[in-house]
Amino acid sequence: MLEEHKEISRSQHLSSLKFSARYLLSLVNDILQINKIEENKIVLENLTFNISDEITVIKNSLSFLSQKNNNSISIDIDPHIPEYLIGDKLRLAQILMNLVSNALKFTKDGQVEIIIKLNKVEGKLHYLDFLIKDNGIGIAVVDQNKIFEKFVQVGRKDEDYQGTGLGLSIVKRLLGLFGSSITLDSDLGKGTSFSFTIAFEHDLAKTKSIIDEIEVDLTSSEVYKILVVEDNLINQLVTKKIIEKNNYACKVVDDGFVALKILEDETFDLILMDINMPLMNGFETTKRIRLQGIETPIVALTAFDKDEITDEAISSGMNDIIIKPFEPVKLFKIINFLINEKNAV
Repeated sequence: MLEEHKEISRSQHLSSLKFSARYLLSLVNDILQINKIEENKIVLENLTFNISDEITVIKNSLSFLSQKNNNSISIDIDPHIPEYLIGDKLRLAQILMNLVSNALKFTKDGQVEIIIKLNKVEGKLHYLDFLIKDNGIGIAVVDQNKIFEKFVQVGRKDEDYQGTGLGLSIVKRLLGLFGSSITLDSDLGKGTSFSFTIAFEHDLAKTKSIIDEIEVDLTSSEVYKILVVEDNLINQLVTKKIIEKNNYACKVVDDGFVALKILEDETFDLILMDINMPLMNGFETTKRIRLQGIETPIVALTAFDKDEITDEAISSGMNDIIIKPFEPVKLFKIINFLINEKNAV
């Protein structure tokens, strides 16, 4: 919608929807991979972001929840914090979304405060103190050591929203990835405060480099032919739209057998291959394509964790892997690289 309807691209509702979808996807991934968090197998990303913009999006995304219990959300951000920081903004958003949404659930007719102060500067690292404070029901002392355990829920009535009991457990583990820890201060009937400190980098040259890489125009004057092998109709539609928007020709087939048949008569510049298909999966399809002597670059499009399938993907003859849902810019960077690499041979 944001791509096709430029007139509503600045819609606050659409921005919140996109943010919430990305947050939900990341949260689900963490629930599925909580052991990986505990084993520190998740690597933080370096993205450039504006802290004020991120907090505003979080506030807007939680507006429905705040209205439900007649709460207000206030924001206090230290003006000494640089405009652009570098770090894993999505993981930070997960932490804040969990803490703020928890505060809103257990506060009625009250206020939730998001306070961010600059603690210290060491070289390019800016240490930010985060405080999420509410005047809600509070947490009993006897329960305060339990709430960061997995699947633990305290102070809830049967009719309350139950949730998964994973929110604070995930917060604790994500903060561990940042090399930080969380502090809790709470009194029954008076409210709760959660605080933590995270260091983010401030480097204007690096920020410019990251922005330039994200915003690079990848539309091509060449009309490349892309074959998409995908059985899911929604994925077919979305992938085809993204590819054709970049002025590439695109053909979509439902399964591996049809792909093998069409490759007998047509040549393509690149093949996007789903892994989990009925009849014949993407690995087997790729093996058969290679046995026919076809050297067209093949990229796996999959919802599987990349680490779990890399070995099998390489041994089947695939050239790269993209995890769904993907950012179009990443897809086209890989497509352009593989096609140019093949053409250079």
